[in-house]
Amino acid sequence: MNGSKVGQTIGKYKILELLGRGGMAEVYKGYQENLERFVAIKIMHSFLASEPDFLRRFEREARAMASLNHPNIVGVYDFDIIDDNYYIVMEYVSQGTLKEKLEAMANKGERLPLQAAIRYTLEIADALAYAHSRGMFHRDIKPANIIINERDAAILTDFGIAKMVSGPSHTATGSMIGTPAYMSPEQGLGKPGDLRSDIYALGVLFFQMATGRMPYDADTPLGIVMKHVNEPVPNPSDFNTVLPAGIREVIIKAMAKNPDDRYQTAHDMARDLRAAVRNSNAADLTGALPAALLQDRPTPPPARPDTTPLPVEATRLAGAAEATQVAGHQATQIAQPRLDRTQVVAAPERQAEASGGSGRKWLFAGGGALLLLLIVGGIAAAIFLPDMLAGSPTPTN
Repeated sequence: MNGSKVGQTIGKYKILELLGRGGMAEVYKGYQENLERFVAIKIMHSFLASEPDFLRRFEREARAMASLNHPNIVGVYDFDIIDDNYYIVMEYVSQGTLKEKLEAMANKGERLPLQAAIRYTLEIADALAYAHSRGMFHRDIKPANIIINERDAAILTDFGIAKMVSGPSHTATGSMIGTPAYMSPEQGLGKPGDLRSDIYALGVLFFQMATGRMPYDADTPLGIVMKHVNEPVPNPSDFNTVLPAGIREVIIKAMAKNPDDRYQTAHDMARDLRAAVRNSNAADLTGALPAALLQDRPTPPPARPDTTPLPVEATRLAGAAEATQVAGHQATQIAQPRLDRTQVVAAPERQAEASGGSGRKWLFAGGGALLLLLIVGGIAAAIFLPDMLAGSPTPTN
């Protein structure tokens, strides 16, 4: 497609430049003349329209996204379908993503200051608590889906996109959109994700920001998924010796293998993190964070009872790249799939859960499951989409 829509007008929006392209959509910078404002326009790839019931899912999820009104969630202004263009119009944020910020610091041999890691985690936790209370789960929390705005605040993007593109052809084979580096154990086992899967992903992100490294490393997406399922949570203090104990415990609890052992709400996670900061006796933390950010928030109402998680029976490795900002807005080809990119991940058929404690029941049952995983991994390696791109501050999936 190569930015072919640049210069066109779609509805009320003049397409100015291609910001990024991924496996699910292209994102353009646009201009809305009647309101004299720049916008980000996410145009879904046309092949998605062939999915059964995609139109209904697109309209439903776009309306739900537009209903979210929170300072740490990107605003959705409009959506429409014109000449087979399924597009969503969003707030344009000219700054970069958290992914870019973390990569820039890593390239200099540095990690994010702990104060910033705490602030971003609290902001995203508050955004999730709000969205969860309205029955919306994100399903793909990761640095590429978080924009850092001009006030150095974390803004979460792409609510509803994973559910929008997960149609019958996915769920019939038991597939879902996710990113292996941040995928919860239950998702890796092919079980339904829920709001606690978002909490797990936020725990992984907090670990990454606080320590400067990922909790698990492997050569393949499948290898990462297996480690999330089977390996104990590494001690964050092994990689950041000045990490206060209370903050370490928040990370470990958020990343519990069994969802029942995790924080049950993002509000609970934020509450414990605020308490850990206040009790840390670390003046460089409490003094550097805004007092208002450390104040406990009211408990949000529970999610609507008619809201159910996206059903998942298994996961299938197929490429689905998000777009993140590139210098000069030039889309750049990436030769190999990345472990931090959105994927549709395929796991073996469900195995009987091992008996024993809550932690053990998340282990695979027997060598047969491992063999199936390895077979699926071999198949998966052959079906990545080749168009893995880097692109914009308003990421695609």
